[in-house]
Amino acid sequence: MNLGQDQIARSCSIGQATVHRHLERAAAVGLTWPLPEDHDDRRLNELLFPARPDYPPSVPRPGLDFAEVHRQLQANRFVTLQLLWEEYRETHSGGYGYSRFCELYQRWNRHRDVTLRQDHRAGEKMFVDWAGPMVPIHDCRTGETVPASLFVAVLGASPYTFAYAARGQHLANWIDCHIRAFEFMKGTTKLIVPDNPRTGVDRACRYEPDLNRTYQEMAEHYGTAIMPARPYKPRDKAKVENAVLLVERWILAALRHHRFVSLGELNEAIAVLLERLNNRPFRKREGTRTSLFAATDQPVLQPLPPLRYITADWKMVRASIDYHVEVDRHFYSVPYQLAGQQMEARFTSRTVEIFEGGKRVASHMRSFAPYLHTTIREHMPKSHQAHLEWTPSRLIHWAETVGDATALVIATVLATKRHPEIGYRACLGIMRLGKTYSNERLEAASKRALELGACSYQSLKSILKRSLDRQTSLSLEPERTGPRHENVRGAQYFTPPTDLLQ
Repeated sequence: MNLGQDQIARSCSIGQATVHRHLERAAAVGLTWPLPEDHDDRRLNELLFPARPDYPPSVPRPGLDFAEVHRQLQANRFVTLQLLWEEYRETHSGGYGYSRFCELYQRWNRHRDVTLRQDHRAGEKMFVDWAGPMVPIHDCRTGETVPASLFVAVLGASPYTFAYAARGQHLANWIDCHIRAFEFMKGTTKLIVPDNPRTGVDRACRYEPDLNRTYQEMAEHYGTAIMPARPYKPRDKAKVENAVLLVERWILAALRHHRFVSLGELNEAIAVLLERLNNRPFRKREGTRTSLFAATDQPVLQPLPPLRYITADWKMVRASIDYHVEVDRHFYSVPYQLAGQQMEARFTSRTVEIFEGGKRVASHMRSFAPYLHTTIREHMPKSHQAHLEWTPSRLIHWAETVGDATALVIATVLATKRHPEIGYRACLGIMRLGKTYSNERLEAASKRALELGACSYQSLKSILKRSLDRQTSLSLEPERTGPRHENVRGAQYFTPPTDLLQ
């Protein structure tokens, strides 16, 4: 264009000295306009700014292993590039300087650490995580400050975001937050992608992680599956990482001056700011999170089940010799055939279920009374059932079917013992006498026992064995006559009245 150096400098917004140096370099290598067709920017850079002859770029200096440098930086968070460079120079005194060392490492790392762009299909994935900062809740009654954790969920196709505060990150709150996220979005995705939290993943693994039993059961209830991200790979869940950052900026930062006295008050404030966040217009595209959700994810989400999932805990239990298992310091019965076997207990706030080999063998209403027993009669052996069935009223009722005299004997036996259960064995023995000798003879023997005042099992057994129930008179000897006088009272005086025996 035949412009002077000052005109070139003004048009390029650079100094005349810089223009002069570039023109000198071009003249030195014989560059003229127009440039040859094979001269691109890289070729021009090599001609105008050649590498120093004593440091050829194609020959790296010895002893430099950037893979090992990267491994040491990842293995220990206290290791820095400055420290690794100093160690490198101790063994290679003619090696690179610190700035060149860092530049080459960054160049190597940039080519190594390329990322795969993830394309999320509508209704496929929901990413979940806990936000880092806690929100303090001030209890007005006790004056204590309890930190609340913030749960964040975001959809893959549309970054539609959900946030909810919970009192702690334990399993019950983790499950409850998932349920609230499903209800907020009015549907479920095919996959849930969490990190590897202790509450959701028992053992983290790159290939086959062990999921918490309750977490897995909740996912099955809502027709979804859980696919934890790979350990130490935050890019697997970049969606929720970005959502957590936005929630911290637009919700937690906005609430930093507020003082909350209850969890409900905090969640009400979060709900207002969450709606504002989802309705905030995108910067580089049209629409909002809400509009994109309505157009992409919402139409293909799976419907919610008719019943809400009730959080249940699982526990390995073993039935003791009395065929009861312990759950939260209360004891529940199982079929007596399972005594001594190991089983699984699933318990909610209302029910307790016992499983053996994947089959439910017992179900109870939940009881929170410590160290007490809940027993189902059908779980007991027949002998135990029969033992518990015998009560004083039932024994007397049975005796009445034999006769009045037998009922009076049974009542006398029970009344003369310090505790009714002590007389159960004697009464059961009397019942067995009826099977051995017939109820008619037992009734006759009972009458004879009442006349003799000998109401006991041994007395009735002796009367029946000697056939005394068949005699018409109590006395085995002829009755002796004696003088009649008012001071001679006779045998009738010493026989207790019948009403006293009752």
